[in-house]
Amino acid sequence: MTEDFLERWLPVPSQSFFLFGPRGTGKSTLLQIRYPQALRLDFLNPAIERTYSSRPERLYDLLKTADKRQPIVIDEVQKVPSILTIVHDKIVSNSQWQFILTGSNARKLKRNDADLLAGRALKSVLHPFMASELKSQFDFLQALQYGMLPLLLTSTDPMATLQTYVGLYLKEEIQMEGLVRSLDNFSRFLEVISFSHCAQLNVTNIARECEVKRKTVENYIGILEDLLLAYQLPVFTRKAKRELVHHPKFYLFDTGVFRALRPTGPLDRSSEIEGAALEGLVAQHLCAWRDYTTSRHQLYYWRTRSGVEVDFVIYGPLGLWALEVKNTARINSSDLRSLRSFLEDYPAATAIILYRGTETLQQNNILIIPCERFLRELKPNDALTDIK
Repeated sequence: MTEDFLERWLPVPSQSFFLFGPRGTGKSTLLQIRYPQALRLDFLNPAIERTYSSRPERLYDLLKTADKRQPIVIDEVQKVPSILTIVHDKIVSNSQWQFILTGSNARKLKRNDADLLAGRALKSVLHPFMASELKSQFDFLQALQYGMLPLLLTSTDPMATLQTYVGLYLKEEIQMEGLVRSLDNFSRFLEVISFSHCAQLNVTNIARECEVKRKTVENYIGILEDLLLAYQLPVFTRKAKRELVHHPKFYLFDTGVFRALRPTGPLDRSSEIEGAALEGLVAQHLCAWRDYTTSRHQLYYWRTRSGVEVDFVIYGPLGLWALEVKNTARINSSDLRSLRSFLEDYPAATAIILYRGTETLQQNNILIIPCERFLRELKPNDALTDIK
């Protein structure tokens, strides 16, 4: 079975919307399935891109014969940002039009001061697969090793596919778009930043190791975020009772991409890499759950100045949850300390430990859930406490 037959949890609005997401997450496939009769413009096609770059007003001519009930899908809209002015005009003049605009590079839209439709189009994000979307096809160990990108479903060599995927971004999104002056420096940065996956960022140390300026590293991190390849989690500070750190944690968007970027050698401890892979896999599921859930929730982490840390905090209408991820098959009392501290400050929270064991337990008001079971059962709009 391929991704064509797998229903995604992403809710699609009835009005015009942007659909952002890294390449390979299945945006085009999703829209082909949900909007089979749509009028389509694919700006990854060089001929179509040239045609509309030279004269974006051509969209007016195209729409003269189109049915207003027919959605218009424009793929990779950032390649011709000037067309958004035309789209905006058509939405304002006739609210019946529904435009669906996909993109994998928000940086180019920002750089060109593109008209983002003045809030007239909603914004959605498509993530890699969730385990509950794959159902019986979900393989926990495979996901830990290669991530959840849809393009891996039919790959006979997942790691080679991931290496090609990273190379495609370097060539097509970084080099061809002129986002950096030195591709060699950026390639080195990607290796170095992989060591910060699931950790607080130390930009000064990264700059020193890359032998570039701090501002250059900050720009590189911004590029990754605009390409939706990375994100940062802020510290949960609501009604804080302790002195907390202020630095965010950094995550690459997919565990497989992390593995493809992370250099390994005889001095690397496998436990560090495996632990980061597991935490990253949980993080990408929580991000998808947050973005696909109808009510607005926010994702944080929590860390005190003294070093007590909780990996994830979710806050929103469905509840307040604190989650710790442990790459171990057994939980001992020391594994509960951080969550106990969090519950002291936030007794209304539900505390959860995700681990590599097989039993669902409860100790000192802390739920202990097998990580694989948690991922399989995690679905948008369901409370995390429904997973037991």
